[in-house]
Amino acid sequence: MRIHVPELPTGRLTDAWRACVGTGRFDLALRRDYQDSLALVQREIGFRHIRGHGLLSDGVGVHRPYEYGGARRVLHSFTYVDQVVDAYLDLGIRPFVELGFMPSALATGDQTVFWWRGNVTPPRSWPEWADLVRSTVQHLVDRYGLAEVRGWPIEVWNEPNLTQFWQDADSDAYHRLYEVTANTVKEVDASLQVGGPAISPGSEADEWLARFAEFVTDKSVPIDFVSRHAYSSGPAQHVPFGVHQTLAPAATLLDQFAQPRRQLAGTPLAGLPVHITEFNSSYRPDNPVHDTAYHAAYLAPVVAAGGDLVDSFSYWTFSDMFEEVGVPTALFHGGFGLLTHRQIKKPTYHLYAFMARLGDQILARGADHLVTRDADGRVTVLAWALDPHPLRLSIPLDAASAFMSRSSVHEEAGNAWAAWGEMGRPQSPRRQQLDALREAAEPARSHRSLPVVAGRVDLDLTLARHEVTLVEISAVRDETPPWWDEIRIPGHE
Repeated sequence: MRIHVPELPTGRLTDAWRACVGTGRFDLALRRDYQDSLALVQREIGFRHIRGHGLLSDGVGVHRPYEYGGARRVLHSFTYVDQVVDAYLDLGIRPFVELGFMPSALATGDQTVFWWRGNVTPPRSWPEWADLVRSTVQHLVDRYGLAEVRGWPIEVWNEPNLTQFWQDADSDAYHRLYEVTANTVKEVDASLQVGGPAISPGSEADEWLARFAEFVTDKSVPIDFVSRHAYSSGPAQHVPFGVHQTLAPAATLLDQFAQPRRQLAGTPLAGLPVHITEFNSSYRPDNPVHDTAYHAAYLAPVVAAGGDLVDSFSYWTFSDMFEEVGVPTALFHGGFGLLTHRQIKKPTYHLYAFMARLGDQILARGADHLVTRDADGRVTVLAWALDPHPLRLSIPLDAASAFMSRSSVHEEAGNAWAAWGEMGRPQSPRRQQLDALREAAEPARSHRSLPVVAGRVDLDLTLARHEVTLVEISAVRDETPPWWDEIRIPGHE
């Protein structure tokens, strides 16, 4: 059966998918490989904001207590903050500020999370915490300008509904943290965006959001956006230096995206922007599924449709420069990233690169495809498949003839993870192996002319197992000179 694509747009494709991307802890951005990776991502995809943990953790060195004149004092130092944010802005990306974790000298306890030990306990002095927040936000405004920083959302903490990220997952303590923090941010300037609660998905997530909404409403605490996270994996089955997990259907992620607006309907928080500040399949940075072609095809319907439900949804993360469970033991180790270390593109990277080439006019969408058009009349088709099947489209095009180009990733193409396996899974690939992996990571590409009959192009695709493909169709403007005679060229008789 051929699908008849309408001539007139049926809607507009938002760019909520590129509004934000996740990153490893803040100070990793000081590394060369990190900045090289982000530069590549920005050239080919172009995210607007970047969010990660650890801005206020000890490794960044913002909170620096000292004694002088017999009294305890605190210096707020922004040496690393400036270097990182300057690098971000140079690369055309802006912070989505996450305020956390607790500096150890300000913490009430020694509970930490991750290999790099982010402290997750409340502050021992609320005035000192407020001073830290005020100084940090004011410094950003002073250095980068109020007009600029007004566009940087400021999120309070990360996943406080989990005991790993907030001591005892104490909602009352988090509410106090949020209240003090949000009011302090607004003291710097009332137009700055502040929000939360950045909750993790789970059985208690709805209850947490309901209590949070009730708290900020009853106490008139400032809130400019609501945030939560979305993952679709089951319990971790541990093996050395990795895990395996089952995955729920990809639609589970879209359901989680939609949950805040459903839950807040009819409340004073209805209508606020909703940001999914982390999403992925697995919540583990050592799950091999992240590296596979299957992963790109699995997430394609989520990335294609997520903008209909939320204002942003942030892929966690852009790079495998990430050390929550320790320094990675191999090039491919199941990291969250769109890129491995050394900038090897994973299939899910190409899903995002393909999205970046779509038009903004939606002509048609289905369970396995999205058809768009841009202002120049170029038609693009993003299609995906977990299992092989045909896709037949009739596409409107105002032209006498058409040029089609196709880029595809699947099990046999654009799949560096498979090539790495065929190499014997070297932990530290040599330069020649890295070059071979980069070549294997490139999509399969093809092109041909297509006839236009009665203003339509028939497009027949056969989608392979675990494929994501991008087809671009544009009108041909024939500029062949009158003396062109191809049959006189040897080999073309």
